[in-house]
Amino acid sequence: MISRSLLQFCLMLLFSSEISCLDCNRLHVLQTRMNSDSLERLEKMGGNFPFQCLNERTAFKPRDILKIRLSQQENAKVAIKQILKELFHIFNNNLTQAAWDGTSIKEFQNGLHQQIEKLETCLSAEMEKEITYPGNETILLTSLKLKRYFQTVDDFLKEKQYSQCAWEIIRAEISRCFPILDILTKRLENEACDASCNDVMKTAE
Repeated sequence: MISRSLLQFCLMLLFSSEISCLDCNRLHVLQTRMNSDSLERLEKMGGNFPFQCLNERTAFKPRDILKIRLSQQENAKVAIKQILKELFHIFNNNLTQAAWDGTSIKEFQNGLHQQIEKLETCLSAEMEKEITYPGNETILLTSLKLKRYFQTVDDFLKEKQYSQCAWEIIRAEISRCFPILDILTKRLENEACDASCNDVMKTAE
């Protein structure tokens, strides 16, 4: 006979699983808000671009991230997670010369970390349901392009020895990543709508 405590534990697991599923279906809502919050924190972190850094700004010429083509078959959650993890890595190293507010930096880092954790939770749920995405070669190509872009950012900081101006240049550049995140987040919304439509059709059958 199943004990009362074991039964309660099983019900709790089932309930938390259902809540997690609901959260993942509305991931685009959370992601949209957190993208906006992260960009706002990034912009407030250092204020206006320092006048003394204008001349150095021309030294940084990365590939325009806005021109990186995203496959229509892209797993949006994977691509968003990759961008956020790259951002988290960049803004967690050698910040001593960055003349930024410490509280704002910590809030920016924590916001990125929360987004990454939520995405990983939802991706794990997809793996359990054996949800797959076609076009793996195209997805890998996008991943490689993103890695090259962020490697350019990393190399520039190292070359400039993580100077104050280098960080301000990168802070301005990184703000350009958020339109990409918004495009991918819109796809999450479309995925959620498609999933809801499929559920309705299955119920109708």
